[in-house]
Amino acid sequence: MKIIHAFISLLFLLCFNNNQESRVLFNGINLDGWEAIDFTGHGSINIADSCIIIGKGEAISGIKWIEDFPTINYEVSLEAKRIEGSDIFCGITVPVEETFITLVIGGWGGSVVGISCIDGYDASENETYALVNFNPGQWYSIRLKITQEKIEAWIDSDKIVDFTIGNYDLYLRWEAESSKPFGIITYRTTGALKNIRLNMLAD
Repeated sequence: MKIIHAFISLLFLLCFNNNQESRVLFNGINLDGWEAIDFTGHGSINIADSCIIIGKGEAISGIKWIEDFPTINYEVSLEAKRIEGSDIFCGITVPVEETFITLVIGGWGGSVVGISCIDGYDASENETYALVNFNPGQWYSIRLKITQEKIEAWIDSDKIVDFTIGNYDLYLRWEAESSKPFGIITYRTTGALKNIRLNMLAD
């Protein structure tokens, strides 16, 4: 299976225009390539000021990418801010070869960051757990890097996740299953997104 997923990622890289290594995933105008996820009680999804606004819902709200997406050796980056609420304003679900994880930004009361899930433990309980104070209305640059060996993440210039995969089991919380393969969610919170990009990495 790992060979198959590596081959798929290679094909994805070759399909970039003129072997281009970076791709813009949000044009600032509409949701081309995206769709709203039909979570129960989800908030509205709108475009305003060249940003995607994920409205506050009863629980989870979000969007997912509906075109091809790599499974390994890539990096996603974006800017996000919390507009209203006090919980996850940016939860990024991505593939790690044949499985998936979510990078949680601002969960469990507003400040928890980390990876869900690792060996049965979510971001609030595993070794990637960290606390970051987020100011409402402030933009944060988020970068998530996935390779065969590691999961790494940064907020602005600060590295918040440096996780060696090894023999750990990775998977999603059941609530995030609908956001595969690449999705961005909020929890009882309104969040804004812009400058969403995908960068392919050399093996």
